[in-house]
Amino acid sequence: MEYRTDPADLSALELEKNRSPLYKHVAKTYAWMFLGLALTFTTAYALIATGLVWFVFMAWWLPLALLIGELVLVGFLTSRIAQYSVGKVKAIFIGYSLLSAVTFSAVLLMYQAQSVILAFGVAAVFFGTMAAFGLVTKRDVSGFRWVILAGLIALLVMQLVATIFHLQGLDTVLCFVGLALFMGITTYDAKRTKDYYYLFEGNAQMLDKMAIYSALALYLDFMNIFLYLLRLFGKRK
Repeated sequence: MEYRTDPADLSALELEKNRSPLYKHVAKTYAWMFLGLALTFTTAYALIATGLVWFVFMAWWLPLALLIGELVLVGFLTSRIAQYSVGKVKAIFIGYSLLSAVTFSAVLLMYQAQSVILAFGVAAVFFGTMAAFGLVTKRDVSGFRWVILAGLIALLVMQLVATIFHLQGLDTVLCFVGLALFMGITTYDAKRTKDYYYLFEGNAQMLDKMAIYSALALYLDFMNIFLYLLRLFGKRK
């Protein structure tokens, strides 16, 4: 007797083949985030240890160029992720982590090593707590996108005002506000990691790209939490 495979069964088998469990997608996302942090911190300390950091900032325009470069990379990744290959998305993420290390090295120069280590540890606790909450919650967070965007714009405007008019007291308040805001954003981005999995489930290539995209978002959340803690409680050299 001859058996024939139903085309519908073939499609189901192919879908099952391409599907990866949620925990693997989440683990891959955080692995990329940790890789980005490791690249940023080790490169920043290498620049400081070798003294190259002083040469990097000899040109007054270089910090601005680095900032623009970081924004361009994020913009390209956000707007063209569907068109880019997985390899290109990985390269953009690694490139961003290395560019951030250059600007980050200047920040580390201003603070004592003990303050940096303490801020990193506290940031890890804060980040881990909020990310865990985002992973376990079942609440739909898509509606918070515009609230977060409005909060970021308001924070940026107020920080510019505090910088221009040298409002030290306002700057301290804004650090606490920024810390609270990015702790909330961490929960949002952690939940979106799961949402992206269900949105692209069965599309292995797109899941790989979204894992890196989510890793970049979480990387930025951690860095902002760390920097706000460092500004609030860090001891300058």
